[in-house]
Amino acid sequence: MNKKFLFSTLIVLCSFSASFAQNKTKETNKLEDPDNLASQYFSQVMGVAVDATSNLKLYKFIYEWIGTPYRFGGNTKNGIDCSAFAKTIYQKVFNTTILRNSRDIFSMVDPLAKDELKEGDLVFFKIKSRSISHVGVYLGDNRFAHSSSGGVKISNLNEPYYSRYFYKGGRILDDAKKDFVEE
Repeated sequence: MNKKFLFSTLIVLCSFSASFAQNKTKETNKLEDPDNLASQYFSQVMGVAVDATSNLKLYKFIYEWIGTPYRFGGNTKNGIDCSAFAKTIYQKVFNTTILRNSRDIFSMVDPLAKDELKEGDLVFFKIKSRSISHVGVYLGDNRFAHSSSGGVKISNLNEPYYSRYFYKGGRILDDAKKDFVEE
């Protein structure tokens, strides 16, 4: 509840700063820039270095879902699983439709090594399984957002658990987007 209040306060302050900045000359400094304020806030809250090129829409979206309980097969704020969370992010933030199952989503990507990941890429895991069983969305600084048994949260790929089960990263192929949309 406190987190939601802080976020709401930040939005109000950013809105006020934006309207105030419109009345000023174009010589606003970085401290008065609402996007810079939001970037600083998300950097602190999510533990990710959010720079000027980061997708603030992605961070705001994830922030709104943090703490949503995990529910296998779920796809709402009452409960959501990992693939539905990734699908919802891609739909709402990137305006891209992806498949619903983590293994099917992997069929839509160009596989990447951990050191090739960029913000918005997908991360796949084989957790106690021979096949892909978990997916998340990469944020940067080895952090990723996902829905797991603890609900929607941000984790670090270098944590022993996730490091052990990490399979590959992936970037949605342009051809996969076209093929899926046309079907």
